[in-house]
Amino acid sequence: MSAQQGVMDMEVNIGISEKNRKEIAEGLAHLLADSYMVYLKTHNYHWNVTGELFHPLHEQFEQQYTELADAIDEIAERIRALGHKSPGSFTEFNELTSIKEDIEKPKALEMVRRLAIANEQVIRTARKALDAPKKADDEATIDLITQRLHVHSKAAWMLRSHLED
Repeated sequence: MSAQQGVMDMEVNIGISEKNRKEIAEGLAHLLADSYMVYLKTHNYHWNVTGELFHPLHEQFEQQYTELADAIDEIAERIRALGHKSPGSFTEFNELTSIKEDIEKPKALEMVRRLAIANEQVIRTARKALDAPKKADDEATIDLITQRLHVHSKAAWMLRSHLED
């Protein structure tokens, strides 16, 4: 019973075992951290891009970080729906992410290259995170991760397209 609310804590009973929910939440936590780092990198570049590609990249980066902001919320809420606490601090994200923070201010096309690489890393993290929900028949998480795979695949392709001759 919670002393603050005077009610008993409810057990999560959604047809997925605690062991499986924990494993799924851990995979989603890594996906959340990588997504957050790409969000920060994309927003940073949106603010700091310069040169003749300023306008199209400024707009493209804004579209991407806006979409990422919504995705971050969805991933975190799915972790909560599974009965686990979602990471939410820079310290936690830095421990979980596989994407290095970018404090430099590179030239426009280098920004594009780095974002393409970061989006591809999110794809690899998402693919790894798919194993646990598949094993547990967790269709909601499979759907969420599949959506992220589509979005990051398209983002990486669009970014790589700037780099082609």
